[in-house]
Amino acid sequence: MKNKNYYAILMAGGVGSRFWPVSTQDFPKQFHDMLGTGDTLIQKTFNRLSNIIPKENIFILTNERYNDLVFEQLPEVTKRQVVLEPAMRNTAPCILYAALKIQKENSEALMVVAPSDHWIEDEQAFTEDVKQAFDFCQTNDALMTLGIKPTFPNTGYGYIEYDKSDSSSIKPVNQFREKPDYETAKEFINQGNFLWNAGIFMWSVKSVVEAFRNNQVELYELFANGIDDYNTEREEQFILQNYVKANNISVDYAIMESSKNVYVLPATFDWNDLGTWGSLYDKLDKDKDKNAVVNAKTLLEDANGNMIRSKKDKVVVIDGLKDYIVVDKDEVLLIFPKSKEQDIKKVLQNVKANFGEEYG
Repeated sequence: MKNKNYYAILMAGGVGSRFWPVSTQDFPKQFHDMLGTGDTLIQKTFNRLSNIIPKENIFILTNERYNDLVFEQLPEVTKRQVVLEPAMRNTAPCILYAALKIQKENSEALMVVAPSDHWIEDEQAFTEDVKQAFDFCQTNDALMTLGIKPTFPNTGYGYIEYDKSDSSSIKPVNQFREKPDYETAKEFINQGNFLWNAGIFMWSVKSVVEAFRNNQVELYELFANGIDDYNTEREEQFILQNYVKANNISVDYAIMESSKNVYVLPATFDWNDLGTWGSLYDKLDKDKDKNAVVNAKTLLEDANGNMIRSKKDKVVVIDGLKDYIVVDKDEVLLIFPKSKEQDIKKVLQNVKANFGEEYG
């Protein structure tokens, strides 16, 4: 029997523009089967969370434009479980809003907040880590995060520095560190008490609401004014009028960096944020020439280290190409060096400026 006090918030509002042209504003990456497994990323995440959380307690936080996609891909969820943001305001406002809704329904609730578009292979290890964190949050006033043991000096992630003098498995956090340059990242790894920040958080609703009340007074008051309306037919009207007034601020800045009761559990599972075509390439099976292929039927000659994706069963012929991203999607074909994948966001802006917003 799953614990009825366990809740999850699945963050599904992002656009994932570095996965253009597959990920677009109207159809972002969490709603695509990026790995070619038969499940979209949001379906995989929902199923993973449902190993420990009752399905009816998994809330999906997303932008109102993705409402239909959520119900299409997760037919078992009800309207109660889909929390819609009428405006893009980063992660703090939507997490506070969802926490107040859940607290009104169940004041004993424990919550995990998880991105909807990450890749986690060992689901059993993930479940055990979340359970361990919940047990800690049940008996301690704690804001918790799962940190990922770094495997190389990545400059694309934020880092969590924990107290290395603490020998327990759950560590007090000293500070959060911004995305570093390469030399700083190497230094972090050498020190041995730095973890990647995966954006996975756990806490009791009591602790997280208290943290907002203490650290973000204005934001807290804005959303606390709606408590009488939450979980009633008046909620929609209140949110439409008030959400847009919220500060655009991440949950890290809003409460994690300024709170004294922050802890981290070094995760025991393999993790990838699937943030870029290169990170997807890393996770896929490769042929003998290190090409990763999703959906396509390929004839490859003198082609090495490429990431190739097309519509199902499209024939793709490549000769003489090395370390490229090749993505064929309806009216857009992208052929781009893997080494420049961080520039895809800029390319997308140029495409929209030259050919129209409908391409993004």
